[in-house]
Amino acid sequence: MNQMIAKRFAKSAAEAQLSRESWRIFQIMAEFVEGFEKLCLIRPSVSIFGSARTPEDSPWYIRAEQTARLLSDAGFSVVSGGGPGIMEAANKGAQAGKSPSIGVNIQLPHEQQPNPYQDISLNFRHFFARKVMFVKYASAYVVMPGGFGTLDELAEILTLVQTGKSRRIPIILVGSEFWAGLLGWFRDTLVQEGTISPDDLDLMQVIDEPEAIVEAIFAHYESRSLEPSEAEQEILLEL
Repeated sequence: MNQMIAKRFAKSAAEAQLSRESWRIFQIMAEFVEGFEKLCLIRPSVSIFGSARTPEDSPWYIRAEQTARLLSDAGFSVVSGGGPGIMEAANKGAQAGKSPSIGVNIQLPHEQQPNPYQDISLNFRHFFARKVMFVKYASAYVVMPGGFGTLDELAEILTLVQTGKSRRIPIILVGSEFWAGLLGWFRDTLVQEGTISPDDLDLMQVIDEPEAIVEAIFAHYESRSLEPSEAEQEILLEL
């Protein structure tokens, strides 16, 4: 009898969980629809990443703000994670320029508080939906010093480009000394072990100066359009 009651209870709990998960699909759909509707109109854009913990007086904060301002004045909308630190610097610099400043915010128990420099603000509960928005409309990635979240975004775009699930765009790491250890590990361990190819290292550039970052992005598009080709649009539909 006790086993029958336990089985019925387990089945009831599983059905309740399934019902809850099924309804969550609509919430996820709503996040994607809102993101697509708002972000498809702001191209070309550059996504900028970096630590939420970077203080306003940090050289990295200042460099992120300068870079975003130059990109904005050059005609690129700037997309950040919408929070404090480097994200705030990116939105602040972009808003001071000529192009829109976009924040793709995530709801977190701590650290993530929306910064006030967003012309367009989106809010997400799900990291995976948010990450699609960073990639789908980006003409370039600028990766400032950061922690796990920044590494996650870097690994995401590298994987998508490497596997042909996203078009080839500039992926620029800012901070030669900061990234030296990671790049050395890529070269001396991953390449040597055969887990990536030597050519995969060419997916990234390391550039420290804001002006040079903008120049590198324009150089990448000298012989191609900022807008995805028809073939690239088909690829991006399957992100």
